[in-house]
Amino acid sequence: MSDSHLPPLGADHVFSVSASALIDAPIERVWATLLDFPAYGDWNSFVRTMTLVTPAKAPLADQTAAVGAHILMRVHMPPTMGEPEGMFGVNSAFCVITHIDADAHRAAWKTAGTPAWLLRSERWQALSVDETTGKTRYETVEVFGGILAYVTSYFFGDKLRVAFRAFADTLKARSEQS
Repeated sequence: MSDSHLPPLGADHVFSVSASALIDAPIERVWATLLDFPAYGDWNSFVRTMTLVTPAKAPLADQTAAVGAHILMRVHMPPTMGEPEGMFGVNSAFCVITHIDADAHRAAWKTAGTPAWLLRSERWQALSVDETTGKTRYETVEVFGGILAYVTSYFFGDKLRVAFRAFADTLKARSEQS
């Protein structure tokens, strides 16, 4: 979309997943909800835990998002507040935060601990005020590259699309509650 607040991403990827939502809540409330990683288990049906950790994956005492911090995520596909069924219902991801801009309301992280030629991903999230409605617009995109991105796309592409939609919907619901 031409009025997107996401940065342009290079063409060097195999596939991408995106979602967006208009949220009837102040941008600062949505931003605070998005970066309150310890509370994800209370509302996020896709990313059930989002823990800042050391590069060796030990949890950090300070869970404040910052560039260079590592994240260990536990995700449910399909998104559920309970335990998903199936062998691949619960997955994890290990990433490093590459961008936090509170003024522009943008955050990004990329895959860590895996050779980029094998699998790499980069996820961006951005908030802006929709000029027409005055609501907060949430946008997210993740691009996947490397040899295993083809496998990821084939086996998990549709599940990731559903999961990203659930993330946007539950962020909206949580932000509009407060």
